[in-house]
Amino acid sequence: MRVKNGSLWLFRLFGIDVFVHWSWLIGALILIQLNYRDSAATRAPHSYLFFAALYLCLFGIVLLHEFGHALACKSVGGQANRVVLWPLGGIAYVSPPPRPGALLWSIAAGPLVNVVLAVVSLPLLVSLLLRVGSMPFNFLHYLAITNLVLLVFNLLPIYPLDGGQILRSLLWFVMGPVRSLSVASVIGVIGAVALGSLALWMGSLWTGLLAAYMLFHSVRGFQAARQMASWGIR
Repeated sequence: MRVKNGSLWLFRLFGIDVFVHWSWLIGALILIQLNYRDSAATRAPHSYLFFAALYLCLFGIVLLHEFGHALACKSVGGQANRVVLWPLGGIAYVSPPPRPGALLWSIAAGPLVNVVLAVVSLPLLVSLLLRVGSMPFNFLHYLAITNLVLLVFNLLPIYPLDGGQILRSLLWFVMGPVRSLSVASVIGVIGAVALGSLALWMGSLWTGLLAAYMLFHSVRGFQAARQMASWGIR
């Protein structure tokens, strides 16, 4: 059994090791319980098994998304050998060549996977449309909506979300690597603070954790840009 930084190794595919962090299980138990509790208050409650299967499929989508990043990075000559799943999603450890086009493709490929999944799931939803309320329809409906939410959320221009990194790679074409990272990081800080305010207004711990994660990495991005500038990189 391989364990690295609190993460358990699951398998290796296309030269990419997939790990799951120990906190993933805690997050799974909490979310399954919350969804079950909310479902129990409706007229058509679902079982624990329904939400457990839904959670596993959700992270199947996340895993495909991260493999999109990793394989795209490899295709442009970069390095990508590890994906880690944790409660707030997944992280593909990618290192594309220091070119804006390579970074753009490595980042954009992840959301493109969600777009493909949305297109593929649409005919299935239509085919089940006459069976609204059935278990297959409800399950696929949950997955399709979740996939779309993940896609839209990920494209927010808040660093280090995909949208923030796509913004940085586009700015790189005209500003260079350092100024583009600085601008994207500042926008990320503003977006993270706004999301944190929304989390307080909603009373959502999960949204608050996401906002804190984004704020932390946006500040780190800005610090990295300043360090690069001190090295004479423009």
